[in-house]
Amino acid sequence: MRAVIQRVLQASVTVKGNSIASIQQGLLVLIGIEDADTQEDINWLTAKIANLRIFGDENGVMNLSVKEIDGEMIVVSQFTLHALTKKGNRPSYIKASKPEIAIPLYEAFVQQMERELGKAIQTGQFGADMKVSLLNDGPVTIIIDTKNKE
Repeated sequence: MRAVIQRVLQASVTVKGNSIASIQQGLLVLIGIEDADTQEDINWLTAKIANLRIFGDENGVMNLSVKEIDGEMIVVSQFTLHALTKKGNRPSYIKASKPEIAIPLYEAFVQQMERELGKAIQTGQFGADMKVSLLNDGPVTIIIDTKNKE
């Protein structure tokens, strides 16, 4: 499971011109799922994201988590995070899970993230052509891969 976590002042998702998610200060999380992902990956990643200290404290030091600032969150499924680019110039998405595997894992990720934060979060629409808008704060962008816990 791969995640791109962006600290935002605001973010939104639209599908066919209709706004389906909108937040103010918090995190926009793009999540890519592969067949090898399990509930263990979900548990580890949601805990890591919820407690990632990337928001400024009273001294402007990145020392607070999204939970501690009571920030909002949008989670968007993004299969292109598993693009293979080694061969040629056209990315291969063979490692990205098919919807029958990815959708239940994506839904489980969202539910676990809501438990971690203690509140509802917003989401994109799985498989849709989404337009994602954000105002990255910092900018702060973190990439986490559960198969490469660095």
